[in-house]
Amino acid sequence: MVALESTIIAHGMPFPVNLETALAVERIIEEQGAVPATVGILGGCLIAGLSSAQIECIATGKGVLKACERDLPLAVAGKLNAATTAGASIAIAAAAGIRVFVTGGIGGVGPSAARDFDISADLPAIAHYPVIAVCAGTKAFMDVAATLEYLETLRVPVATWRSEEFPLFYCARSGCKSGWVVQSANEIAGVFAARLDLGMSGGLLVGVPLPEEHSLPEAEVRPAMDLALQKASQQGITGKALTPFLLAAIHEATAGRSLGANIALIKNNARVGAEIAVAVGLHTQKKRTV
Repeated sequence: MVALESTIIAHGMPFPVNLETALAVERIIEEQGAVPATVGILGGCLIAGLSSAQIECIATGKGVLKACERDLPLAVAGKLNAATTAGASIAIAAAAGIRVFVTGGIGGVGPSAARDFDISADLPAIAHYPVIAVCAGTKAFMDVAATLEYLETLRVPVATWRSEEFPLFYCARSGCKSGWVVQSANEIAGVFAARLDLGMSGGLLVGVPLPEEHSLPEAEVRPAMDLALQKASQQGITGKALTPFLLAAIHEATAGRSLGANIALIKNNARVGAEIAVAVGLHTQKKRTV
């Protein structure tokens, strides 16, 4: 099975592109021989495996909460509808026994973390729960080098998929060299199985570069990110509102090309994540027969 987050549906893309993309991603996973399980909260119920109608509810609903892991009790007690962040989705996936999670980009260490301590709760979630997180790197405006350093501190193994560099969301390369380049899903599944056998807690992170034909030039993305961060600072945008604001600002600065790249990268991540999920399933079956 492959868990999928829902904030990208409720807060990451406009309607109807968000709904179309969410359903297309599920089909891609099915075509690769795995089972998609989009994660969300409806009426206070944590759900790992939203139906098409429930996904549409998340995509079109008004006032859908953006729920990180700390917000789960609030959503449950208040019987709220909520889209789950990467960290919250990983927590729910782990509770449901799902070992692979796919997202677009994870949260990371913010560009001003030395001053404001902005470090995403996604990172401790990856470190804590036994789930393989597949992404196209951090959100484009995060500090990639600092994020990788923090993941090392959290003892999270970080792999890159068939690339010498960790990806930069809309761009295939971030300039940060990879310490672990993987060529196959079976390799990831084997390392994950060994980690569990050793009694080590937490998961893995796999960075999947966006194919070059869909990747945006770094010379275009960097100025767009800088402009978006400048606007956010000027307008005092912080907290949960920051990511949607920055994504919208980057969309404007790139004349809409960032949305196309975002759609391409989540579909590409889904293909890789499904391949990994199948490999994890095969490893599990072999272990049971030994």
